[in-house]
Amino acid sequence: MPAQQEKPADTDTKTPKLPARETWRALYAHIRPRRGAIVLGGLLTLVGSVTGLIQPLAAKELVDRLGEGQGIGDVLVLLTLLVVAGTVIEAFGAYVLERTAESVVLAARRQLVARLVRLRMPAVDRVQPGDLMSRVTADTTLLRQVTTNALVSAVAGSLTLLATLVMMAFLDPVLLAVTVGVTVVIGSGLGFVYPRIARATERAQAAVGEISSTLERTFGALRTVKASGAEAREAAAVDEAARRAWRHGVRAAKWQSVAYTSTGVAIQVSFLVVLGVGGARVASGTIPVSTLVAFLLALFYLTDPISRLVEAGSDYQEGTAAVARISEAERLETEPEETAAGSGAGTGTGTGTGTGDAASGPASVAFEDVTFRYRPELPPVHREVSFAVPGEGGMTAFVGPSGAGKTTVFGLIERFYEQEAGRILLDGRDLREWPLDRLRAAIGYVEQDAPVLAGTLRENLLFAAPDAGEEELRETLVRTRLAALVDRLPDGLETVVGHRGSKLSGGERQRVAIARALLRRPRLLLLDEATSQLDAANERALREVVAEAARTTTVLVVAHRLSTVTLADRIVVMEAGRVRAVGTHEELVAADPLYGELAATQLLASGPGPG
Repeated sequence: MPAQQEKPADTDTKTPKLPARETWRALYAHIRPRRGAIVLGGLLTLVGSVTGLIQPLAAKELVDRLGEGQGIGDVLVLLTLLVVAGTVIEAFGAYVLERTAESVVLAARRQLVARLVRLRMPAVDRVQPGDLMSRVTADTTLLRQVTTNALVSAVAGSLTLLATLVMMAFLDPVLLAVTVGVTVVIGSGLGFVYPRIARATERAQAAVGEISSTLERTFGALRTVKASGAEAREAAAVDEAARRAWRHGVRAAKWQSVAYTSTGVAIQVSFLVVLGVGGARVASGTIPVSTLVAFLLALFYLTDPISRLVEAGSDYQEGTAAVARISEAERLETEPEETAAGSGAGTGTGTGTGTGDAASGPASVAFEDVTFRYRPELPPVHREVSFAVPGEGGMTAFVGPSGAGKTTVFGLIERFYEQEAGRILLDGRDLREWPLDRLRAAIGYVEQDAPVLAGTLRENLLFAAPDAGEEELRETLVRTRLAALVDRLPDGLETVVGHRGSKLSGGERQRVAIARALLRRPRLLLLDEATSQLDAANERALREVVAEAARTTTVLVVAHRLSTVTLADRIVVMEAGRVRAVGTHEELVAADPLYGELAATQLLASGPGPG
């Protein structure tokens, strides 16, 4: 990858709050495929709640019959059936909603992951990987609360509340007025509480993202952390983010408790006031005692819809923070979806282009006055870079001081980045006219740090060419000097290589990366300092492999070892983002002072760092 100073990461994790209309649009996009199940669950929940509303009326009938000396058996049976039926219906409705909620989370995660793996590299450079992981895990979990719980609770709670109020008005309008007045006065503070729940939740989620980012950085370089004696500092960084998440989580919990408590207080105060006023009305003969009993029961049933509405408001405030973070990730620029479908499918030879042009044989590459910078505010990494590599096979080496822009050449050829000006041609065709999957299927790329993925050795070797056969795999293992390694491993090709290939040496990881690229049978092979960690014997063997590949493939190498450079058919000397000379080793030693100086010091002056 390019040098760190060429593309600094943007560590600002603050997420702008979405306007209410955008939030609702984003929420509806998540629930739309399952709106039928949500409606069904909501209706079942509503029916379960409404059956409870009949109970105060049944209780009124019970009291009236007791007062008149009539039988109450049928009323008791009715009350029992209502309780059982309401409980069963509401439980089933809750199951439907919970199942739907899990489906919403699953769909959101699948959609988000499918998008994140297609991010353009400039977008990846601006966001911490751990923060993206947090959006896939923690934020989508919060999404469940707002897409189902909050929505259904708000609708069902509102309808149940309305039905309860209608029934209470039927029983006694005066007592209803008393109840509403007390509840509104006490509950008016919720408008003050909800925005604080939203802010606290948003900050807590951002802190959780920081925890993931810090842990990802730490475990990604754990040996360096240990060797540097930095365990305590890294733990302290995670601890600080965890404390921030805790503080904001506690703050959100505090305001949630205020919201829930206000509901209970409102109902309890209403009960006392209604009991006093209702008792006076019973004593004056305005209403019978059965009406007061029924009204008090209805008042207790009022607790459920009001609690649901309060909970829905709280869940909504929590969920909007998650929706904003998910929506921000979904707005990151991505590559065309064809890349995901085509990557790793097939090999470079024969089917590598599929564009109507030559689909086999070495590829030609040309840069025409290419200018490029990683960020608009940064200086150019390439300044009118021009060179041409014919499609005749052979090896072209790129040399120059660190930071000259050598590795960036490969990033532009792979279209990880787009040039600011100029053209890049493959087989005489502008790269921007190539479908990305077809372009990358024609290229084998070995990165500077030769990454190995967690999994088995076989999975790593076949990662770019999953259809390669056993014979081709064995042949490549022999060519890249990996056969002896496979033979001594306890499980052979099925041996698990550990996180980032931790169970392999640096040289073994480089050979695995080279074998992976060769199995792709590319028309264009990009090697970014691919032999830097090999011993002399293995480097010599790999040079022979590369030289053999160069007979049928165009090979571009970024190299600092003179032994590799002298094998090249042509050498491109770069300095400060420009091409200063092109030629053979002998020509450049005689004509270019910089190359002559690098060659005189075995090219070690430029070091193995990114270019």
